[in-house]
Amino acid sequence: DLSPSQEKSLAQFRENIQDVLSALPNPDDYFLLRWLRAWSFDLQKSEDMLRKHMEFRKQQDLASILAWQPPEVVRLYNANGIGGHDGEGSPVWYHIMGSLDPKGLLLSASKQELLRDSFRSCELLLRECKLQSQKLGKKVEKIIAVFDLEGLGLRHLWKPGIEVLQEFSSALEANYPEILKNLIVVRAPKLFAVTFNLVKSYMSEETRRKVVILGDNWKQELTKFVSPDQLPMEFGRTMTEPDGNPKCLTKINYGGEVPRSYYLCNQVRLQYEHTVSVGRGSSLQVENEILFPGCVLRWQFASDGGDIGFGVFLKTKMGEWQKAREMTEVLPSRYNAHLVPEDGSITCLKAGSYVLRFDNTYSLVHCKRISYTVEVLLPDQTFMEKMEKF
Repeated sequence: DLSPSQEKSLAQFRENIQDVLSALPNPDDYFLLRWLRAWSFDLQKSEDMLRKHMEFRKQQDLASILAWQPPEVVRLYNANGIGGHDGEGSPVWYHIMGSLDPKGLLLSASKQELLRDSFRSCELLLRECKLQSQKLGKKVEKIIAVFDLEGLGLRHLWKPGIEVLQEFSSALEANYPEILKNLIVVRAPKLFAVTFNLVKSYMSEETRRKVVILGDNWKQELTKFVSPDQLPMEFGRTMTEPDGNPKCLTKINYGGEVPRSYYLCNQVRLQYEHTVSVGRGSSLQVENEILFPGCVLRWQFASDGGDIGFGVFLKTKMGEWQKAREMTEVLPSRYNAHLVPEDGSITCLKAGSYVLRFDNTYSLVHCKRISYTVEVLLPDQTFMEKMEKF
């Protein structure tokens, strides 16, 4: 289906990369066209992208990554898997987001191990495409991704976990172009609009257009993308394990909370944006303006010098300072152990001025040094409007 000019570009592209051609995982025209299409047949940009990918392959040792075994905790609790194929033979990859424990995984394995496991999944999918091509006698080079978001909550917005997702999304765009047919989202709560807004800048416009959100009738709608006999019974159709298990556990890992016995550390090293001193007998108020409902207020902080009280309040009078007792309490005040950094988030149900209050009024002797980061996470308006209709 190439035009004469595209055929000419393909031939020239092959000529331009002769020095690395033999090192490519697959030097056929289909492979080369993925890189050309990613840049609308711009030869220089396509070549730059492919050469950077070859460096990435060396750094990640992708040639032997399928022989690599992730740590046990990652194998057991990273919630994903390949199950079934669509009508054209493309493999279907499932990501069970709601049962994922991002903090538990990052306390039990390194970020690089988690990323490497994700790259291994990409290579498994490409291998499955190759096997399907041989089986069906036609080229299969794209995959379908199904994201099950039942149970998605504020714990999934934990900043270090989101940063891993952002880094993987960026690497996926740079190193696996043109392999995604559709990214199908099912059982999405309203919080998905915030989650998507955090990662969409790491996706190309083409990838964003492939995101499909299914509504309440998602089990029926999913059959438009995947044949019923290729969908696990858990997803509303007929595929099961030989023993009748509806979740197809030998294909799809459903994750779960990581047991503390796997933890290698008690905290992830964080970078904070602000450091201040809270004097003895005093408090610090950090205000954040929330313009519309549905935004998420996310924070991280650590106290050096002793415990510090912390609570979240909503001001009842705009434009003037208020004492804690004059504001509406949103998150009850509590006193954290200074040895363990705090992190958390809330969904703001109302617009207004939200106050994060660090309370040292109970200490008449010691001042406290606080390092903190506060962010307002906005929902993606397009997806917010779509989900309002469901």
